[in-house]
Amino acid sequence: MSTPSKMSVSVALTLTRRTTRFCQTLPSAVDCSSRSFKSGTRDLNVETAASEKYRTIDDLSGPSLATTVYWLFVKGYADKSHAMQVEHRRLYGPIWRSRFGPFDIVNVATPELIAQVIRQEGRYPVRTLLSHWKEYRDLRGQAYGLHVDTGPEWFRLRSALNPKMLKPQEVKVFVPLIQAVVSDLLARLETLRVRSPDGTTVPDIAAELYKFGFEGISSVLFETRLGCLQEEIPADTLRFIAATSAMLRLSETVLFLPHWTRAVLPFWRQFVQAWDDLYDVAQRLIDQKVEELQCREEARGEQAPGEEARGEEARGVYLTYLLSSGRLTKEEVYITITELLLGGVDTTSNTLSWTLYHLARDSGVQERLRQEVASVCPGKRVPTADDLTHMPYLKAVIKETLRLYPVVPGNGRVTLENEVVVDNYWFPKKTQFHLCHYAASHDVCVCVCVCVCVFRLSSTCVTTLPAMMCVCVCVCVCVFLDSVPPVSLRCQP
Repeated sequence: MSTPSKMSVSVALTLTRRTTRFCQTLPSAVDCSSRSFKSGTRDLNVETAASEKYRTIDDLSGPSLATTVYWLFVKGYADKSHAMQVEHRRLYGPIWRSRFGPFDIVNVATPELIAQVIRQEGRYPVRTLLSHWKEYRDLRGQAYGLHVDTGPEWFRLRSALNPKMLKPQEVKVFVPLIQAVVSDLLARLETLRVRSPDGTTVPDIAAELYKFGFEGISSVLFETRLGCLQEEIPADTLRFIAATSAMLRLSETVLFLPHWTRAVLPFWRQFVQAWDDLYDVAQRLIDQKVEELQCREEARGEQAPGEEARGEEARGVYLTYLLSSGRLTKEEVYITITELLLGGVDTTSNTLSWTLYHLARDSGVQERLRQEVASVCPGKRVPTADDLTHMPYLKAVIKETLRLYPVVPGNGRVTLENEVVVDNYWFPKKTQFHLCHYAASHDVCVCVCVCVCVFRLSSTCVTTLPAMMCVCVCVCVCVFLDSVPPVSLRCQP
């Protein structure tokens, strides 16, 4: 790969902005005080929905419980839920019902239907009711945090976190921290490359990118380096990494298993142990920062109370900001920082892995990106956050990677505040929706597709799809050659 260091820094800087905004995937507060909303071309009101001629959840098609079990455990989709989304959308249409255990879920798989759900979610959105997370927090007497709290308490937490995570000007302050981690990653990859049998190949680069993501988000959240990219990784850091991986792996399993299985299966005990390890390491790191701030304040006793903290806040140091703002208790900081860490690791490593994969597959794509980076940052100048505004092709590469390979294939919403109408179906309060991002991003419900291929000469592609699919004209920006929707396309010059 040509000039890997500068290109990697540019990609990493772009991912920095996206990583520090990853909590946008959590529900955002939207003022939906009005009970009116727009569905299609008509204004509807949920209070009158029951008396109108709307269909209900019972009218939705979808797999039965037995069919779902067959798909998951016989057809092998248990670890390929993204692919099952696409197949179910093909079989049942853009909205369908699925049942598994105690869960009765409405799946929506087009951007329009997803937008209809989100517009009606109310002032205090609920992503998914994670009963097993709440049960663990109650077991240990911990604060609930963003993923468990709902209503005004969730809004209070979110309001405290937003200023430093969602404002681009604030995010820029984290760039030097990430640049230092990028430098360590490049040095680590070069060491592994030289050691390899052929002197070229880096074995298991995905694992190194995962450690890079962990080190990067930790340096922002905890304001310290954990040593993930060192030759000898500290024992506490290895424990932290293992606990993060275990918790994410076990969470879905524990959620779907009935309570009686906890006496005979090990998953609940492993889940609790993973959370214990996560919380313990995070708590010690945060307590170290608290002691450091206290010592610094004592050393500068002549300053007015809070003056130093305000100085730190101005420099954008995240943990210092949370601790000094007084908007969260120490217990809330413990659990909130831990949850943010969980969301930040895969966001970076998954996206960077797939981006480098496609760049390696297509030398022309790689060269065009290299030329753009070199034109903005000539010589050995390291890219800055401001340089990203002059790299539209780099942004296109990252955006297309996220379309093809979203970090999570779907998201959830539970409509606690309102009844909702989606695609002429009426749903009561407490309906669980599954927002199928992966299926929506790979949607082929078009009759005419104008493909502007970023990596190749532009061409107009015309295809005829089954009449049952909706009629629309789509401008599809396809960055990678195999990102064209998987239908038979005839390209005309």
